[in-house]
Amino acid sequence: MANKVDFEQARQLVNSRLDELNSQLRIINKSIHENPELAYHEFQAHDIITAFLEKLGFDVKRKTWGLDTSFEATIGAGGRQVVVCCEYDALPDIGHGCGHNLIATSSLAAFLGAAHALSQLGAPGRLRILGTPAEEGGGGKAKLIDAGAFSPAEDIAASIMAHPISVNLMNYGGRSGISGIAGFNLIASHKFRVEFRGVPAHAAGEPWNGVNALDAAVAAYNNISMLRQQIRPDERIHGVIEVGGTVPNVITDYTRMNWYIRAPTSQRGELLVKRVKACIEAAGAATGCEVNYIPAATYEHVISNPTLCKAYIEDMSTLGERIEVTLPESFNASTDMGNVTHVVPGIHGGFGIQTGPNVSLHSREFAAAAGTDEAHEVAMKSGKGMAMLALRVLLDDEVAEKARADFEKRYEQEK
Repeated sequence: MANKVDFEQARQLVNSRLDELNSQLRIINKSIHENPELAYHEFQAHDIITAFLEKLGFDVKRKTWGLDTSFEATIGAGGRQVVVCCEYDALPDIGHGCGHNLIATSSLAAFLGAAHALSQLGAPGRLRILGTPAEEGGGGKAKLIDAGAFSPAEDIAASIMAHPISVNLMNYGGRSGISGIAGFNLIASHKFRVEFRGVPAHAAGEPWNGVNALDAAVAAYNNISMLRQQIRPDERIHGVIEVGGTVPNVITDYTRMNWYIRAPTSQRGELLVKRVKACIEAAGAATGCEVNYIPAATYEHVISNPTLCKAYIEDMSTLGERIEVTLPESFNASTDMGNVTHVVPGIHGGFGIQTGPNVSLHSREFAAAAGTDEAHEVAMKSGKGMAMLALRVLLDDEVAEKARADFEKRYEQEK
């Protein structure tokens, strides 16, 4: 087990190495931000990150686990393993409105800082950075889990990452001085598309010979809108009509909707999905349309690991940052990092960046804030904290054992 002096030396190694790489990481951050790419099409981000890691001497695997925009690099041998998850996809139309350019920055910093310290200390342990594409609706981490990227699960002592949020989200109602959270406890999201198939006909000449799939979509939307009155305050249902028809004078024979159903736990989400599907199937029955579901990866709720959160808070405090365990109120968004925390001990932190008042995630205003030099520096600080967290897990038996025990206990409680 490493002692306090070792960790102080490790901290100096981490901080000095990341200060040295700061300007290069800013270039990567800026490139990803200025060239936003959608789920599973993050080719430029994949290439610029992997080329940078290769330039620094890492053995990088590109296009890993069956995904063209995933990658990984590993350092070390023997001992425990820590996985740093790296996101870099963007949103349609609004670019990095979720700040995944900053996630890429902080995750790269965490890996590079910890890898440097691990190498200089000559300590055992394995550190891996894993490129995880398509968080925004594509379920990239779910696919990576299925492909074996987190197997065997008992071999991974921790998986870590952090997400940018507006600093205003943490400081309101008289609160001030909070710069981040250790456990961004996001909720579960069940996703699926639904298709309605009817029969086309001339809308004026013989509408009675048609079966209207647009009516089915509208009826389904209205049914679910009424259901929203009867759900709990911490549950959410939202959907859009992706395909709604072609021209007014033809009875629409095909429509497609996309639905997200969110709840604090995956189990409660499954119950709500049943109620939503009843609304959809009633619409199909009323209009005479065929109903077909197209499932997508479920985003499990995040299970934050108390031991990992505590260590992250302590290490960030050495950088002058005040990190709370979690937000004072639930934040009803979802992430596929939740799936990872159901497989291995995990932490999904949050670091606060400066935005204007009332600026939320998934907005153009947040995308602009995520591209600033100030936001980059915040991400770098989070990277330093996560690098130290990774080293604690790798070098301190007690931290690793407590994190595993927390995981086993919380997972059983929240199944």
